[in-house]
Amino acid sequence: MVDKNQTAKMISLDSYGISNAKVNYQLTSKELHQEILDKELGKEANSGAIAIDTGEFTGRSPKDRFIVKDDITQDKVWWGDINIPFSSDKFDALYKRVTDYLSEKELYVRDSYACADEDYKLNIRLINEYPWSNMFAYNMFLRPTEEELEGFDPEWLVVNAPGFMADPKRDGTRQHNFAILDFTKKIALIGGTGYTGEIKKGIFSALNFILPVFKNTLPMHCSANVGENGETAIFFGLSGTGKTTLSADPKRKLIGDDEHGWTSENTIFNFEGGCYAKVINLSAENEPDIYNAIRPGAILENIIMGESGEVDFDNTSITQNTRVSYPIYNIDNIQVPSIGKNPKNIFFLTADAFGVLPPISKLTPGQAAYHFISGYTAKVAGTEAGINEPLPSFSACFGAPFMPLHPTKYAEMLSKKMQDANVNVWLINTGWTGGPYGIGTRMKLKFTRAMITAALEGKLVDVKFKQHPIFGLNVPQTCENVPSEVLNPRKTWKDGDAYDKKALELAASFKKNFKEFEEHANKEILEGAPIKG
Repeated sequence: MVDKNQTAKMISLDSYGISNAKVNYQLTSKELHQEILDKELGKEANSGAIAIDTGEFTGRSPKDRFIVKDDITQDKVWWGDINIPFSSDKFDALYKRVTDYLSEKELYVRDSYACADEDYKLNIRLINEYPWSNMFAYNMFLRPTEEELEGFDPEWLVVNAPGFMADPKRDGTRQHNFAILDFTKKIALIGGTGYTGEIKKGIFSALNFILPVFKNTLPMHCSANVGENGETAIFFGLSGTGKTTLSADPKRKLIGDDEHGWTSENTIFNFEGGCYAKVINLSAENEPDIYNAIRPGAILENIIMGESGEVDFDNTSITQNTRVSYPIYNIDNIQVPSIGKNPKNIFFLTADAFGVLPPISKLTPGQAAYHFISGYTAKVAGTEAGINEPLPSFSACFGAPFMPLHPTKYAEMLSKKMQDANVNVWLINTGWTGGPYGIGTRMKLKFTRAMITAALEGKLVDVKFKQHPIFGLNVPQTCENVPSEVLNPRKTWKDGDAYDKKALELAASFKKNFKEFEEHANKEILEGAPIKG
């Protein structure tokens, strides 16, 4: 064990407005694990992972995410319900209140960085109130070497105070929790919530502004892996669509599971040093890489655990959003460093709970841009309060809550890169077949994997394709290791007319959602819309 009194002498927080704090600097994962146990802030699972509860918030709170509106952001940020403006004066006052709150406390400080490509490296200092938040930062950000720490110069600061409750009338927040980005001061200020995802998404949101505006690099909410032939595959998808699962392929090396950049040099680099995966219904059979990564160093969030330390992954009594974070080296088959080249296939993942989208279809450039801007998946009953039947859910660029710029800016960058790199773009439905949620069944993972493998190995190049009569998508009529009837969703329904009706309803939802983007979209993108509906 490191003598924490010694490490406390290594760093002062006075320059950040935090005085007389007991600083635990750069503790190892093992030391933080023990801190959590000693302070009774978590329990150890029988796998050796630590299990914690994040408290009131078990997910992000998008309506409490703000960006300081100033000279840097005023004319560039897409202001609205997603990017909510916050004044500089209010930020300064709230920052002072948070740092006063943290003064004289025992804190956990970590120096990390984002972006695996040296040319895009972003040094980050994190100040955490809780040890498990700091352990999460160890897992999720890239870890400097001892030599890199000696001359470490942080560019961005994350101040994370879950125990501080804002006063909305005084502080200008919506309620007591908040996550605020200040691009001038280069600070992410987070308070009133223990949900660890706010930490990584704060830096992800910052990079979604910095990279396209200043670095001519496309930031992407996606996973990525690379094959033995050196070709990189990219997987876009919202939570629950299989992004982490499908990129963890034993035949391919994982670059990363959530956040990447695509450079002008045509390389793909991971922002992170770890993975943050959903564990609802997790099993060793279906998701062995994730299951086996849950060992010492991993943090389980909001799960139910028996007295023996056995985790009940099917239990969602706390939340549907049960999760695990772990350093990427907990996965055996990884790309080191986390950089890939030669992107050749892009997969847009959607969990269509209406059961009408084909399980795989090939997109034209216009359709690719249209579906990227749309970012469709579906919410099913029980995932949120008040949802009793499937509802279409659209999140621009498959990550709207983290995108400070207008979605068409990212779509235009993606379109150009796709065409320059001559990539194939596929829409994959990991959702329902044979009917909607409650009637049909979830697409078998083995079929989805077989379709993706066929696309990656070029086995769909010479097969016959047929245009979907409603969505206009090009659907392969045969695929190795997949029954042909599975490829044509209408044939999986008992009532073809019922299928047509439901498909037209979903197509109409696409068009209704896209109306807010029409004036910014070119002719090619507009022609990527469904044919009917």
